[in-house]
Amino acid sequence: MVLSLALCSCGQKGSGENASDNKIDENVATASAAPTFDADSAYQYVATQVAFGPRVPNTKAHVQCGDYLVAQLKSFGAKIYEQTMQLKTYDKKTLDCRNIIGVFNPENTNRILLCAHWDSRPYADHDANKDNYRKPIDAADDGGSGVGVLLEIARQIGKNNPSVGVDIIFFDAEDYGTPAFEKEDDTNSWCLGTQFWAKNPHVKGYRAQYGILLDMVGGHNATFYKEMQSVKFAARYVEAVWEKARDLGYGRFFLNADGGTITDDHQYVNTERNIPCIDIINYDPQSENGFAPWWHTINDTMSNIDKETLKAVGQTVLEMIYEK
Repeated sequence: MVLSLALCSCGQKGSGENASDNKIDENVATASAAPTFDADSAYQYVATQVAFGPRVPNTKAHVQCGDYLVAQLKSFGAKIYEQTMQLKTYDKKTLDCRNIIGVFNPENTNRILLCAHWDSRPYADHDANKDNYRKPIDAADDGGSGVGVLLEIARQIGKNNPSVGVDIIFFDAEDYGTPAFEKEDDTNSWCLGTQFWAKNPHVKGYRAQYGILLDMVGGHNATFYKEMQSVKFAARYVEAVWEKARDLGYGRFFLNADGGTITDDHQYVNTERNIPCIDIINYDPQSENGFAPWWHTINDTMSNIDKETLKAVGQTVLEMIYEK
């Protein structure tokens, strides 16, 4: 986002628990029906997105990457829904946007929602060089990594049919929120595609048991704290995912500690559609803004993407899908 995180990591920092307290034997493995997540494949999906260039709405790269995502989901056997819409930015620009939705086992009423944003931020507004503020970013981590993980998950679902229905949504225009160089930030200027979908779901009355949002899930030495909106609306699923990660030996990534409160796509899934949705997002309580140093800078490139991080997130989510 980074959502924009909207960035803003406004709220509570870590609970004070030490990462070392959460270490688990990395060799621990639990018997599971889940397929093996291929980190090399996920990495390539990230690289392919970045190769199109910044996927900013109203650009050629955005159109090309959107077509690619649709083609990939189709090749994995998903039923495709596309939402095309025109959305207004904080500065009244009109964006041609596209939410891309891949549905597996559409007849199954027991459903899990997985999502990430696929657009790139048009502003490197946290770059060290002010001359770069109005340059778009490659968005390898902030956007690309979540999509890459979900494409690999979709590929595995296509080969190994789970007992639940799975909806994978790539939300658009998440990262077109008010830049830091503007005087006032409008929280609702972020996550535009998600706000549209929440009011106009791809299936009338759409429901899911729970949702998982992936945002900035590919960085070196990423740490995933328990985000506070996730805890507020979907505490049981936060605990289930973090426990699953620790059981798999990924405790050094999924820390048993509270993080900040983030404005991200999951906010509107929770509040507008009343689907409990959690956010797995790289959070650094020691940094000035709560995020990795490449966040919203021109340095958000493939050099920051780590296959081990992709594996930790992807395998954890797969285990949740295939858990009996």
